[in-house]
Amino acid sequence: MNKQEIIEVRKLLSSPQKFVLVSHKNPDGDAVGSTLALQHYLIKKGHSAQTVLPNDLPEFLNWMPGIGTIYRYDKQNKQAKRSLESSEFVFLLDFNAFHRVGDDMQKALEVYKGTYLMIDHHQQPDAIAKYTYSDTSICSTCQMVYHFIDMMGDLSLIDAEIATCLYTGIMTDTGSFRFDNTTSTTHTVIADLIDKGAENSRIHDSVFNTNKLSRLQLLGTALTNLKVLTEYNTAYITLSQKELDANNYQKGDTEGLVNYGLSIQGIYFAAIFIEDVEQKIIKISFRSKGGFSVNEFSRNHFNGGGHNNAAGGRSENSLLNTVENFVSLLPEYKREIAESYEN
Repeated sequence: MNKQEIIEVRKLLSSPQKFVLVSHKNPDGDAVGSTLALQHYLIKKGHSAQTVLPNDLPEFLNWMPGIGTIYRYDKQNKQAKRSLESSEFVFLLDFNAFHRVGDDMQKALEVYKGTYLMIDHHQQPDAIAKYTYSDTSICSTCQMVYHFIDMMGDLSLIDAEIATCLYTGIMTDTGSFRFDNTTSTTHTVIADLIDKGAENSRIHDSVFNTNKLSRLQLLGTALTNLKVLTEYNTAYITLSQKELDANNYQKGDTEGLVNYGLSIQGIYFAAIFIEDVEQKIIKISFRSKGGFSVNEFSRNHFNGGGHNNAAGGRSENSLLNTVENFVSLLPEYKREIAESYEN
């Protein structure tokens, strides 16, 4: 945001307004954390604020402050639509194109008559908001919300609830602060959030140490299916709908599984392919080390996108055909993958 936009948004927030906060389909820690943190902040400023998410969130996030106030567009459609229709402003958080919310909610956003404000760190944002705060160099939208609150001159309003939400999103989007997108500024922000009441040990435990036996059994299935293509410095995992069902799959159970492939010595590119019979698609996550852009790879071949080292995609082919297509593309990228990361 430039100086003029900051001035205008500060003025906007100086009197009570009606806001709705929206994030992407299948929300993760950064999506939930950024929307809830901003909701808490706006309410403290004297505004009306309501978070609306396209669908349900992972069970390991159900403890977060304010989680019970969220409307799910697929399950609480009337309440969600009513909130959108009565709002004057909508914040778009952790996504930058309407298709990321799913077909039904996309239609509602496309006909919305109010004003959009966007806070997001993904590449190539669509021109859909009057006010856009976009920065791909920042590790998470939650860190951007922290900086946004700072731009508004309101860091003193960050309490334990806001700090907890922001910490959660930053922690999950940086792989517990181990990814390359973690900067010294990130650690400075985290230190302030801890000082403001974020209980770092308890947050980590709530997110990562609440596994059910079925999730660990699904992990075992995923690792059994792990394939390593040494020639291409690549590894991939497949999970069929039958395998998900056999392990009592719940939303969020496959979170982070793709990183197991990337943890193998000499592997710089990893993928996971997950069959979704209900949506008739194969959901895909890509991860990479170094300079190989999975954002570009996914945009070019799998109707997706994201960040340079973390992206998502989808395929409407069968699981087998999708994987065969993926493997067939690797010779084209063999040299680029091999030279993308230095030991």
